[in-house]
Amino acid sequence: MTSMTIDAFYSEPSVIGTKPIGASWSQDSRTLTFLWSDKGARARDLWSWSDGKLTRLTDIAEEHKDTPAGLSEALLAADGTALVILAGKLYRVEGGALRPVAADLANISSLSRSPDGRTLAFVSDGALYALGAPDAAPTLLHEAEPLLYVESFAFAPDSRTIAAVQADDRKVRRIEIAYDAGGEARVDHHTRAFPGDALTERRLAVIPVAGGAPAWFDRADNEDAIWDYAISPDGATLMVSSSDLSIKHHTIYTFDIAGGTRTEAYAAHDPVKIRPDWRCAYAPDGTLLLTTDAPSGFNHLHRLPAPGAELEPLTSGEWEVADFAVAPDGAIYLTSNAAHPAERQIMRLAGGALTPVTTAPGLHVPTYAPDFSKAADLYSNDAAPHELFLQPLPGGEAVRLTHSPQDSFDGLPWASVTYLPYTSRIDGAELMARITLPADHDPARRYPLVVGSNYSDALLNQWGGRAAHPSWGLDQVLAARGFIVVQPEIRGSFGRGRDWNAPMLHSYGAQDIDDIADCVASLVDRGLVDETRVGIWGSSYGGLMAIMSLAKKPGTYACGIAGAPATNVFHAYPEQEWIMGPHHGPDFPARFEAQSAYWQVDTLEDPLMIVHGTKDEVVLYSDTIALMEKLIAGNKDVELVTLPGAGHGWDNEGLPQTRFAYTRMIAFFERHLK
Repeated sequence: MTSMTIDAFYSEPSVIGTKPIGASWSQDSRTLTFLWSDKGARARDLWSWSDGKLTRLTDIAEEHKDTPAGLSEALLAADGTALVILAGKLYRVEGGALRPVAADLANISSLSRSPDGRTLAFVSDGALYALGAPDAAPTLLHEAEPLLYVESFAFAPDSRTIAAVQADDRKVRRIEIAYDAGGEARVDHHTRAFPGDALTERRLAVIPVAGGAPAWFDRADNEDAIWDYAISPDGATLMVSSSDLSIKHHTIYTFDIAGGTRTEAYAAHDPVKIRPDWRCAYAPDGTLLLTTDAPSGFNHLHRLPAPGAELEPLTSGEWEVADFAVAPDGAIYLTSNAAHPAERQIMRLAGGALTPVTTAPGLHVPTYAPDFSKAADLYSNDAAPHELFLQPLPGGEAVRLTHSPQDSFDGLPWASVTYLPYTSRIDGAELMARITLPADHDPARRYPLVVGSNYSDALLNQWGGRAAHPSWGLDQVLAARGFIVVQPEIRGSFGRGRDWNAPMLHSYGAQDIDDIADCVASLVDRGLVDETRVGIWGSSYGGLMAIMSLAKKPGTYACGIAGAPATNVFHAYPEQEWIMGPHHGPDFPARFEAQSAYWQVDTLEDPLMIVHGTKDEVVLYSDTIALMEKLIAGNKDVELVTLPGAGHGWDNEGLPQTRFAYTRMIAFFERHLK
């Protein structure tokens, strides 16, 4: 029988099974394909569902088990031929075997089918290609050059043209990361901007599918971010939703494709904006639909009837819209947290009426069939790993398509998850905590507490909570060993509105760690935890919060762990200026120093563990070395776990490394909290 241990949970086959990914519908909406393993393996095969029957179309997972995800993408051509991508190469599936397509091309991604089904398109090494049939030779639509490449693309509704975003990195800083791994010295090269550097420039092009020169369209500043773009239903107009680096200025441009005229269709300015939750798309009638928190303060769906017109709100309330899709009949399907802050439910908006499509508590991630008669719903909750369901539209009982957990799953004493509200002691804001309790929890006992993994958007009712780290097993083992584990909701997260998030501006390591400390105090006040045995951990930005919490909240925590910690925001990605503010001004550089753990650790007294990989290009390992030098000089209680050749996702880069890191983290918490 499987035991509640790190070794048991992070092994293959996985007790929780394999998450089905890559759901895609056939053009006629009758067949669904997806990537999955029914054996709990990391490598996935191609599966299909059609006419009530589930079929495995390939049986190559064992052969390619050393390819971490097995197949990475799949798509059905109009004639029913299945195309897949394996290790960056394109194949068609014939009788369960893989036959090469475009064998001379590599690093293929973004496999897409035109709305009329006649054309397939993909990106290879930054160049855009089209296929007229699965067995045809590819046609080069737009070539790539060094540091000049197609980043993304989308077919026009009439299938005659493709809108593409070309990224230009030629002015962006390039860095080298030297490290030792596998018995040899290595050097990785990365295009990597820091605050104040030149940024990637992005131009838009409309490219004829039949071939020909692209039409180019420039925004006011090509360094501005692009959030959405699309060609109108009549094929005459290109829309792009854009913002400045700081996301304080949001603009939607429309371009006349034939004449090139640029029109500012919509613009809004918000000096305290810290989340780019905008979505924008065309309605069937050619008007624009967008989500924005202007002017209501909550991210809601609006219609823009004409360029420059006032927005017409379509949804309202103290909840937010995460995403939406428009059906051919004009009905709008959206996902929101209206039912509960930790949930994402599917809803339908038609005729002004908003009705629920799903009600099962948890997270629903839909992939809609082209005719919107049904959706593939990737569903999970705190007690059930991810499964794929067939959800009829506009409503009805869902049909479960996958059964991922292994037989031993049901016999294990899984921890229970509950949600408790708490209140900020700084400004009275309402927050909530996701709490994992031991299976044999005794309400009369005060337990040691582990706070984490900490991050924004950590309040999610899905298996394992925040999915960026595979910490479901870590949480379960900690609970089995007598810890309570909590993920607090913090400012900077989705779903609570503009005013709730506003205090987070310029507040890394301040407002966020206040919210976390208030969560701890609330659990102490409720009698759930022992206030003398509280530990904290997080990775990346969560690592920043862990170190800042130890340094600035003395007496609250007995120890902390920081994975790949962002200790120096001078080395952050420029996009972090959303929150930390610009790289200039009368309060610069003091503002950056106040938000960097490196300048705050002189007061650190509690034990700290740092876990970091040596080839991390997101948070530089050299920053951890600089911090270690400072901590050593101050004779601080710190230990460093170095992972040779590991990147930023250090706990999701292979099972041996995951087991190694998590085992040491548990030992650290037990040593200092029990």
